[in-house]
Amino acid sequence: MPVVTVDLIEGYDADTKARLGDALTNAVLGVVAAPPEAVIVLMNDHKPDSYMRGGQTRRPGDPRPDPKALVRDFLSAMEARDLDAARAMLAPGFTMTFPGDARMQTLEELVAWSKPRYARVAKTYDQFDALQDGGTAIVYCIGTLSGDWLDGNPFAGIRFVDRFEIEEGRLTRQDVWNDMAEARAQ
Repeated sequence: MPVVTVDLIEGYDADTKARLGDALTNAVLGVVAAPPEAVIVLMNDHKPDSYMRGGQTRRPGDPRPDPKALVRDFLSAMEARDLDAARAMLAPGFTMTFPGDARMQTLEELVAWSKPRYARVAKTYDQFDALQDGGTAIVYCIGTLSGDWLDGNPFAGIRFVDRFEIEEGRLTRQDVWNDMAEARAQ
C-alpha cells in the first residue's frame, strides 16, 4: 500500500488537487505493481503565513491548465472552423504533421491541405490520455472520423490518433495518424 504525502500552500482548488492526486497515483502505478485503489495520496494544506522558503512567505504557484481540456477546446474550435479561437491556443513556432508527412505551421495551411481531401470531417472521441515530460505535456486523442467525401458520399468509423505537445499552456506540436487513405481507396 504505497502512501504519497504532499505538502501544499493553501489555495489550490478541488479540480487542481484532483488532477494532482490522479497524476501522483499514476506515477506510483508506473513503478509499483499495486492496484490503483491501494495507492493513497494525502495532501496537507499549509496557510501561506505558515510556509516559508528562503525566509520569505510564499503563495501557491499557478496550476497548469488541464492539457486534455486545452486539446479538446482546440479540436472543437477547429471543427467549428473558429480559426481565431484555435490560433489563440497555439505557441509561436507551432508545427503539425498530417498523414503523408504533410508538415504545416499555420491553420490556414491545414484548411487548404484538407480541401481536396473531404468536404466535411468530424471527430468522435474514445479517449484522451495525458502525461507530463518535464515542462511538456503530451496528450493523445484517440477516436474515429466521420464526414463527407468531396463527391457527397458519407464516411464514418475511420480510426485516428492525434498527439499534441503543450508548453506553458499553449500547443507547440500536433502529429496526426489516421486510416483515411485506406478508407478512401475502398
